[in-house]
Parts: sequence; structure tokens; C-alpha cells
Amino acid sequence: MSEAKMVYLVLGGIGSGRREVVADLVATGFDESDRAVIFTAASEAPDDGLTWQWDDQGEIQAEWPAEANLGFFIADGYGDPVDQIEAFKGWLVRAEVELARVICVVHCQLLEANPPLMHWYDACIHFSDIVLLNQRDGVNNKWMSDYQARFVKRCLPCLVEMVRKGRVKNPALVLDLQPRRMSHWFEDDDEEDAWKSYATDPETMILDDGEGDEPVEEEVEEEDEYLARHLGGGRKKVLPDIRDYLATE
Repeated sequence: MSEAKMVYLVLGGIGSGRREVVADLVATGFDESDRAVIFTAASEAPDDGLTWQWDDQGEIQAEWPAEANLGFFIADGYGDPVDQIEAFKGWLVRAEVELARVICVVHCQLLEANPPLMHWYDACIHFSDIVLLNQRDGVNNKWMSDYQARFVKRCLPCLVEMVRKGRVKNPALVLDLQPRRMSHWFEDDDEEDAWKSYATDPETMILDDGEGDEPVEEEVEEEDEYLARHLGGGRKKVLPDIRDYLATE
């Protein structure tokens, strides 16, 4: 693995088996010299290990251990994934940690039984490099086949793999650092330089090359569809509240 501090963001609803998958990846996917840590949302009240929580300013707070070079950050399975993804980028900067990959663990039983949650999982998958299909016992074969075909029809770049008994077939494939997500939210950019000069046309910006030639017109990168907000501050895309579909655990 890289010498830099790297963290995997793990998305998915409560009960999807995220902790079991992470435990398997920690046990089988790294060298003996690696020191991996796992952060779990304080709202999920883990029995042990490290936790993360929100502060009064809506920022993620989690202390990265000095001795760790790898980590898994398990998102709050009761919460809005987009809010967490938005705040997670700021935490990466403050913690001086690099994003390795975004992993989504899908609770197939819950999703089959509650079609409105397709929008919730679509949001997670939009930001994910690899999607792990878990909790498939009793799921209708046709539904499972149609759901897998949906990734192909939508031309999604993320990898899709099965989980069996809490384990992935190829940990190295899951942990590979190649980005495969639709969203560019976590990509490095230089916003200061990009916005030094801009046109009044909202679809373009004008960049001056500093040599007296005609300005070069370039397209402005569109705002991420899931992160976009109305002027009043609310999300343009509102996700269902996963808590409305969860049985008491």
C-alpha cells in the first residue's frame, strides 16, 4: 500500500453487513506491516473501537491515530449519505488523510422490499468506486438479475461484486486504489485559479493566459447533481429517510 495515510469510506444502510465486510478486508487484504483502524459512527454505538461524530458546526470529528497508515470510515447507516459525503471531504483535509476508495454495501433484502430506497442507494453508488451486494438470502432471483443489469444499462463505472457470508471473493480488487466513481467530488482541483476570471454566461468562464491573446473560453464543471442546493439551502435532490424503512434492531 501507499506510504501516505489512506482511508476507505464505507457507505450503506444499517444492517447491510458493513462491519463484517470491513473486518474481512482488514484481516485478509493488507500486509502484516499495515496498521488499519476502523471508525464507526457514534450514533450506531459500537461496542469498541474508534468513533466519529458531528460537532456543532456540522463538521465530522474523528481523531486519526498517529500509528495508523490505513483506515475504514463507516458512514452512519441511519443518516443521509450525501450530507456525510459532503462533510467527509473537509475531514480528509483536516486529518491530512487521503481517500483510497468509496465502498458501498447494499442491503439487497431491504432494497427489494422497499423500492423507494432505490434513490437512497443510487446516491451512495453515484459516489462509490465499488458496490458490494450483500444480505441476498431470500431475494428473488429475477429482482437480483434486474438489479445487476441496471448498472450496465446506466453505464455506471463502479465495480459490482457479491458478498458471501460477510466475505468478498477478491479483497485486492475491492481495495485497489483506482477511482471508478461517477462523482468528481473527491478529485483534487484548484478552485482559486479556476475562478480568477469568469464570464457572465453561467455556462462558461473566461481564463486569461496572461500573454495578451484572446481569452480562452472553457466550460464550467457542473455542480454534482446530489450535492446541488437551491438558493434557500435545501438539496435539489431529496433522498428518502432510510429510518422510515428500518425495523427496530
